[in-house]
Amino acid sequence: MRLRHPDGSVVHLAYCTNVHPAETLDGVLGQLDTHCAAVRERLGVPRLGIGLWLARDAAHTLDTDPQAVRTLRTALDRAGLEVVTLNGFPYQGFGAEEVKYRVYEPDWADPERLAYTLALARVLAALLPDDAAEGTISTLPLAWRTAHDAPRAARAHAALTELAGRLDDLHAATGRSVRVALEPEPGCVVETCADAIGPLTSVGHARLGICVDTCHLATSFEEPEPALAALAAAGVEVVKCQLSAALHAEHPDRPEVRAALAAFDEPRFLHQTRATTGSGLLGTDDLGPALAGGTLPTDTPWRAHFHVPLHAPPAEPLTSTLPVLRRTVAALVGGERPLTRHLEVETYTWQALPPALRPHDAGQLADGIAAELSLARDLLTDHGLKELP
Repeated sequence: MRLRHPDGSVVHLAYCTNVHPAETLDGVLGQLDTHCAAVRERLGVPRLGIGLWLARDAAHTLDTDPQAVRTLRTALDRAGLEVVTLNGFPYQGFGAEEVKYRVYEPDWADPERLAYTLALARVLAALLPDDAAEGTISTLPLAWRTAHDAPRAARAHAALTELAGRLDDLHAATGRSVRVALEPEPGCVVETCADAIGPLTSVGHARLGICVDTCHLATSFEEPEPALAALAAAGVEVVKCQLSAALHAEHPDRPEVRAALAAFDEPRFLHQTRATTGSGLLGTDDLGPALAGGTLPTDTPWRAHFHVPLHAPPAEPLTSTLPVLRRTVAALVGGERPLTRHLEVETYTWQALPPALRPHDAGQLADGIAAELSLARDLLTDHGLKELP
């Protein structure tokens, strides 16, 4: 969906297709009618933005076969869909039964990450609507923290520097502007917005910026207003924002709260869990170790990296960090000009929810995604944005 900001600029709202992952182009094409068009129909809009996740194999096919790009663009047009942003964080296997730490491979010290991201940039330049100002790609925040020594950090810096130059070349060759955004995530080298400032200013290029994921922001207990202000002061632009909500437990010392949290401890994804103390942030790599005890304090709230549906927070005694999302949106689009023009709902964990909360079929999934997008649209229109036909 497109909305007009009071300053006259166009803001794009999409949802990320990593919720129904596919590894091949045929799988991506199958998503468009089965899932994406169904969401668009439920919203009653003539055009819906989708943030495509293209796994390595699909990206390679599109990057090396111009006919494949034409096929995809034709299918998008036929389904009433458009693409201005890609999710370039997962490389492959995001639909596997166990993802966990593998989602951080390859990292920015590995040549495969640069090659994959450049392929995505070339594909996005070919998919952009003719009237779109630019395309964006969210990417891995350098590396998982334990795999990032000084030599690997140097290689990652060199890769980002090369990426920026190659994006300039792409713009010169095609006239299409593509920007790439590091997406801070708990447990990674770049865990917070503050952590992103050093790596991005050291490269110092307008083609690179940050993707603020509001679930990750909340999980790390970052306050959106000062975090965004610090980015602006450092000259780091918010290239993209992923609208998502984390799991919040106000009283983790209570047995009923721990039982409710345990229902979200599932084997597919990491659910990094954090708590704040007087001496700083404490955390575990997953929800299970937090519940096992001995690591996090229980007299202060916990937040877990579990993308819960925006419109349907978990039942008491748990809740979600939707208020953090609301404040972030207000800071990003509530001013005289938008601080980002690409917003993407990213709840990829529908099938990882406790069984009673999962959608039972494609129709129920489309209902849920449409409800999330409707909520996000309302947040934007509350700040004076007008939906465009």
